[in-house]
Amino acid sequence: QVQLVESGGGLVQPGGSLRLSCAASGVALDGYAIGWFRQAPGKEREGVSCISSNGETTDYNDSVKGRFASFRDNAKNTVYLQMNSLKPTDTFVYYCAVGRVDCLGTWYYLYPWDYWGQGTQVTVSS
Repeated sequence: QVQLVESGGGLVQPGGSLRLSCAASGVALDGYAIGWFRQAPGKEREGVSCISSNGETTDYNDSVKGRFASFRDNAKNTVYLQMNSLKPTDTFVYYCAVGRVDCLGTWYYLYPWDYWGQGTQVTVSS
């Protein structure tokens, strides 16, 4: 049974940083790309980032480029999303997803991803 567990969310002031983790069980992440998505209540889920299975290719939503970075530790079967210079507009529930997805393609759609975590809340507020 595949399980993804996100952690690291919380309340942070504007300009602050958080690091989200996505830990997997039941699947070896080194064979898969990892996506990070986010969603506000009543809104569509949007793609934040994609990192390839070997970590050499990444892509980001324009709204987070230069502020967010995704990296992976395949030995720990964990992927991370480092979020810096956070803004109130980054307030969402963040989800990780696993799939055999091309991070140079249309990774930001929901359908290519096979497994999803339960999400972690990130709130940016003073």
